[in-house]
Amino acid sequence: MSARPSRRAVMLGALAAPALIRPARAQEVSATDVLGRKVTLPAPARRIVLGQGRQINALGLIHPDPVSILAGWGSDYRRQSPDTFARYRQRFPAIETLPFVGDGATAGGFSFEQALALAPDLMVLSRSLAGTRNGPGDLVERFEAAGIPVAVIDFFLDPLKDTLPSLTLLGSLTGREEQTQRLLAFYEGRMRGVAARIAGAPAPGVFIHAHAGGAECCMSPGRGTLDDFITAAGGRNIASGLLPGATGQISLEQLIVSDPQVYVATGGTHMAKQGGLVLGLGVDRATAEESFRRLLARPGIATLKAVSERRAYGLWHLFNDTPLHVVAIERLAKWLHPERFADIDPAATMAEAAAFSAIPLDGTLWIEA
Repeated sequence: MSARPSRRAVMLGALAAPALIRPARAQEVSATDVLGRKVTLPAPARRIVLGQGRQINALGLIHPDPVSILAGWGSDYRRQSPDTFARYRQRFPAIETLPFVGDGATAGGFSFEQALALAPDLMVLSRSLAGTRNGPGDLVERFEAAGIPVAVIDFFLDPLKDTLPSLTLLGSLTGREEQTQRLLAFYEGRMRGVAARIAGAPAPGVFIHAHAGGAECCMSPGRGTLDDFITAAGGRNIASGLLPGATGQISLEQLIVSDPQVYVATGGTHMAKQGGLVLGLGVDRATAEESFRRLLARPGIATLKAVSERRAYGLWHLFNDTPLHVVAIERLAKWLHPERFADIDPAATMAEAAAFSAIPLDGTLWIEA
């Protein structure tokens, strides 16, 4: 029969127990943003403010409930991405109560005071909101002076350069490194695959008609943004020599004279009220096809050789500010070089990408003439 422990031993054991079950101290996290700035937090961020609401597109690929770690965001997302916002609202109803910090589309529409009042543990800005492409802008300095850490990420102005560091930073600062590394492996593998297949191929002239079917023709990418997607897919953007900035207006007459080998329209649910090209999450095939037929029948566009020879396509515009652009690039590459991508199925690639997403990604995201 064993001896009973002394009263002193029992008391010592009781005193020691809390030390054994005390939670481990939060681990410091750090990463480098797209401006080359090192960002360090005492623990993974749990009160993030997104200067542009659309940055949830990336956060939702590495976190199963991105809304749970947000303290506020820009209102641009609800306006520009109604189909995607609806999916988030259905799965995460708390998104309706997130405070706004201004529109977020431009620095003038962003409210420093509203963001500061939310006491974030991390402020996330895009390059455009940060104020410069080469160094910290005024907003960065103001937040840091107030003791708020700032991370600058971007998937729009220079997506092929900034996507990897932006995802790496978000993964590190939110403690989601494992899923982020899997996503990066998927992204880089698909991008390498496209690059290998288009090597040495002639680059057909491509015109991207952005937000197609609106009142005015024709908005198109100049340099960066969708222009990078065309180049990565093995094409040549005919508007890049006509537009000095990231986007601009090309007249219908210029489009007709340019006579592109390939015509690609972009659209979304935001174009429905304007009678434009409707693509996106939850959009059925019949709706997309009817909107595409109307677009291709418009005066001027109907005369393009690319349309008559069935080299006209439609692509979801919201591929343009998310790491999911890897799927759009593969889809473009198959349109531009069908013989080199005969065994590639972009729909299967989209399904693989959707496995990372916090929301369902089903719908009509591209269409062919």
